[in-house]
Amino acid sequence: MELKRIPYRLTVCKVADISAVNINADFYFIGKTDEETSLVCRTEDTPGVTTERDDGWRGFRIQGILDFSLIGILSKLSGILAEHKIGIFAVSTYNTDYILVKEENFEQALRILDSKGYSIV
Repeated sequence: MELKRIPYRLTVCKVADISAVNINADFYFIGKTDEETSLVCRTEDTPGVTTERDDGWRGFRIQGILDFSLIGILSKLSGILAEHKIGIFAVSTYNTDYILVKEENFEQALRILDSKGYSIV
């Protein structure tokens, strides 16, 4: 399985007003529930006003389109990283999954996954 690095630093935050999000940015995720609106975006694209904010994330995505019948991909990756005490923040899209780790753990996470047979690009 191939994992592709996301080349920029990311921020995970909560926003009160979705109109503050730059929807023309080339990379962002918005999750909205009855309790919150969460945003993952390039750090430089983070809105000026957030209700909570956590900088210092890096990430990678599982390359290709994952069929919904595939089971355990995210679980396996997160389990490998958990064994090495590396926490994750996962985001899924229709096509694939993204895994974010804190910046200080990013290179170590990729080395570990590489040693487990994942191809890092």
